[in-house]
Amino acid sequence: MKYKIVMDSSSNLFTMEDVNFSSVPLKIVTDQKEFVDDQALDLEGMLAFLSSYKGRSGTSCPNISEWLDAFGDAEGIFALTITGTLSGCHNAAVQAKEAYEKKHPGRRVCCLDSLSTGPEMVLIAEKLRELICSGKDFDQIETEIRTYMKRTHLIFTLKSLNNMARNGRVSPLIAKACGLLGIQIVGQASAEGTLEPLHKCRGEAKALKLLLTEMKKMNFQGGKVRIVHCHNEQAAQTFLELLKTEFPDCDASLGNTTALCSFYAEEGGVMIGFEA
Repeated sequence: MKYKIVMDSSSNLFTMEDVNFSSVPLKIVTDQKEFVDDQALDLEGMLAFLSSYKGRSGTSCPNISEWLDAFGDAEGIFALTITGTLSGCHNAAVQAKEAYEKKHPGRRVCCLDSLSTGPEMVLIAEKLRELICSGKDFDQIETEIRTYMKRTHLIFTLKSLNNMARNGRVSPLIAKACGLLGIQIVGQASAEGTLEPLHKCRGEAKALKLLLTEMKKMNFQGGKVRIVHCHNEQAAQTFLELLKTEFPDCDASLGNTTALCSFYAEEGGVMIGFEA
C-alpha cells in the first residue's frame, strides 16, 4: 500500500524525510491582511505587522478541497490535525476522508485529532513514519499510533496572551494583567484538547523550571522531546540544558514555530512535546 502522512501546518513541519508527506496550511486572517502558513510566508513580516495591528485577527482552517488535494493518489493516508477544540481542521479532514474513500473504493484514510498542536504533533508524525517504514499494514499502524498518542503531551510557557484574548481563548482582563505585571503562563494541552493554564509566575527562569517539573509529574522518564520557540532561542536552549542535566540521554531537538503557532504562542513563547 502506498502510504502518506498529511498534517495541517500547526505542526510547524513543511517537509519530512523518508516518507510521502504534505502540509496543509492554516491561515492567519486580519481585516487588512491574510497570512498563509506555508514555506513562502514572510514570518518576520507577519510578526512585525501583528505587533502593531490593533484590529480583529483570527485563524482559518484548510477546507475540504485542500485536504483532498493533499491526499493526492495515496492508498493509505494518515491525516493528523490540530486539536478540534481550537479549529475546524479535524472536521474538514473527516469530510475529505469520506469524499476520498467514496471516490476511490479500497483506499483508506485515518483521521487523527491530536488533541494538541505543534511539537506534540511532530512526535506523532515521527511515530507514524517509523510504523510505515517498518512495513506494518494499515490497521496495525492505526492501532499502534492511537495507543502511542496516549503517551504524548504538550506543555508551554507564554509571555503574552493578547492573541488568545482577541480570539476569545482567555479573558482580555487576564491578558492585560499578565502583560502589565510581567507574568508568564505555564500550561498544557489537556486530555480533552483544550489549552489549560497550570501556573502563573514571574520570570522566565522560574517558568522553565516549572516546565520540567510538570514533565516529570506526567511521568517523563527520558524519552523523545521536541522543543519549539517563537523568537526565544535563548529560553529554548536554557530549557534544553536543564533537561539534559537530569536526562542526559533523552532524544531532544530545537526548532522554530511557523505562522499558526507563532500567532498563538506570540513573541517569547516556548512549546514542548514529549513522550511519557
